[in-house]
Amino acid sequence: EPKEYKVNILDTPGHQDFSEDTYRVLVAADSAVMLIDAAKGVEAQTIKLFKVCRMRNIPIFTFVNKMDRAAKDPFSLMEEIEQVLGIRSCPVNWPIGIDGDFQGVYHRDTRMVELYTGGEHGQKKVEKTDLSVDDPSLTDFINEGYVSRLRDEIELLDVAGDEFDLEQVRKGEQTPLFFGSAITNFGVEPFLKRFLEYTTPPLPRMSDLGEVTPEEAYFSGFIFKIQANMNPAHRDRLAFMRIVSGAFEKGMEVWHSGTNKPVALKQPQQFMADEREAVEEAWAGDIIGLFDPGIYQLGDTLSTGPKMHYENIPVFAPEHFNRVRPSDSMKRKQFQKGITQLAEEGAIQTFTRTETGKEEFLVGVVGVLQFEVLEHRMKTEYQADIVRESQPFHYVRWVVKTPKPVEDLKLTSTSGRAKDSHGRDVLLFENEWSIRLACENNEGLELTDTSTRN
Repeated sequence: EPKEYKVNILDTPGHQDFSEDTYRVLVAADSAVMLIDAAKGVEAQTIKLFKVCRMRNIPIFTFVNKMDRAAKDPFSLMEEIEQVLGIRSCPVNWPIGIDGDFQGVYHRDTRMVELYTGGEHGQKKVEKTDLSVDDPSLTDFINEGYVSRLRDEIELLDVAGDEFDLEQVRKGEQTPLFFGSAITNFGVEPFLKRFLEYTTPPLPRMSDLGEVTPEEAYFSGFIFKIQANMNPAHRDRLAFMRIVSGAFEKGMEVWHSGTNKPVALKQPQQFMADEREAVEEAWAGDIIGLFDPGIYQLGDTLSTGPKMHYENIPVFAPEHFNRVRPSDSMKRKQFQKGITQLAEEGAIQTFTRTETGKEEFLVGVVGVLQFEVLEHRMKTEYQADIVRESQPFHYVRWVVKTPKPVEDLKLTSTSGRAKDSHGRDVLLFENEWSIRLACENNEGLELTDTSTRN
């Protein structure tokens, strides 16, 4: 009988609407699917996301997409993944035709060729034909030149390529590589079947009391995302929780690390795109949204067992900065409420800079489009128009250790000093060269590009 699987999908924004939320989602995930554009290869934001995956050593599955268009040479893509991301790859299937003449893929584990017949630009799923690579009739379907090249490339992969190693995959040390075209649904089903075969069940999580496994009898989980006003008509606020152990039941009472008090978990929901569904029960590995009366913070632990704290969700360094103020000084109260709310959600980070002679309020974001989100939400949800002034900084570093007071550090004229929302010292830089110079000119200075939430 076919097995049944339940997969919780945590989608992350694309490159233009990238945000810190994207990083935090990876903290809740047990595996990652890395989608690579066949023509563009590894892109800048992919590198940043990959770094977070490596921090947690979770399995990473790579799907090279848009093979129905002209693509990079697959051997070059393998080399790029290794050089740029620092992980070895093992192709599970292999493309036939890469110059806009895509013919299909060869599945190395079954020695079957799956032929591509075009998909009318995604309007319908493509038809497919499966043939053994050793079948003499293969050349009746695709040109002899494609078959000859495929056999040469298979031989090269078998001799010079890495062998598939499931243990390495599950440790995040090798990435299985798949080729296909998502818009035409070609190569997606074979990918999903192998993903389910190779990936792990829900993984344990580390707490201050040690490792917690999904099989523990008590319920526990942590908050990794907070979203306010998902339904503007109801002004609701939801906290998204990843269940780590035990079973969840609607209305259950649990200990909450943020308040050190028991709380009842009401109105639990699960989401698929815009659709919401009430949840009566859930299990380790599930993601559910909880009604938040304003008590939850990112990284909070919930438990019916020991009073513990799961590992802190890091604060990731923003890369774009604006000086922000209310356009109407009479709306300062609404302005402060909105900024505080958005900072609690993790949508923005706030910094205070005083070295210019007056107090400046800076907002930092990971993706530049988040400024437009900030402006829109401040206006529609808090009735506070804002004025934004772009700042030249692209890097922030938290000061871990300093040989002298921060104001006495020798920095370039384009660098800045500030404090984050917790009053911790940070340095602001325009480029990586300024960061290196700061460390060279101030012996003993230690900086980090992530911080804790408390």
